[in-house]
Amino acid sequence: MPYWLLNKLCLGNTYQMKTIVITFAVFLSGILVMPMQHKNSKVTQFDISPVLNARPITVFADSSLINWTNGIDGGGQADGFFTKSAAFFNKQDTAHALPDDGLFQPTHSHPEIQLHYSNENSIKEQACTIAGLGEAQISVPKAKYKAIFLALTSAEGSSSLTIRLIYTDGAKTRNIVVPDYYQDIPANDQNFCYLAHNLAKWGPDGRMTEKDTTISICLK
Repeated sequence: MPYWLLNKLCLGNTYQMKTIVITFAVFLSGILVMPMQHKNSKVTQFDISPVLNARPITVFADSSLINWTNGIDGGGQADGFFTKSAAFFNKQDTAHALPDDGLFQPTHSHPEIQLHYSNENSIKEQACTIAGLGEAQISVPKAKYKAIFLALTSAEGSSSLTIRLIYTDGAKTRNIVVPDYYQDIPANDQNFCYLAHNLAKWGPDGRMTEKDTTISICLK
């Protein structure tokens, strides 16, 4: 099953873009967490709340766990992610959990990234999940963008994507295959980089099912 956490798409096009259409193919479920723009050396976040429909991450709020509802493996029912505070509350290793605020610091491969989850927004949808074939369309403010960042991960096999960028004067299409989360990406990969690496997964009962198998990547 494929499932998604980070993807970085470098556009290099100076025309104004207004819409991003992402078509998922050949996978059982996909999660599109967050697209961002890198504009004039400034990173801002697009509002993709209309396509968010899943909660794959357990968070810690009001002294209790708010469990994930649509996870990764087993058609979204087998396991999901935990934030560090959620793992700490469970007296478990926090090294392979997600940051509490969903904020990932910049690296040489990607800018600062803010995902759509946090302990504070405990009951809000965190991701877009699609079972089977499907499509997600994101409208963005008309502007000149240097790069687009999408948070993606793929589970139970690789995932095929078609990304269509619609500009004011035309459109561009890119086909990519996101590797399964067990498959590490090579150093200096031309298409992908890591957002998070060696993430653990937790079952519905709060037990850690796998310690360090899942990766979240950027498509470049």
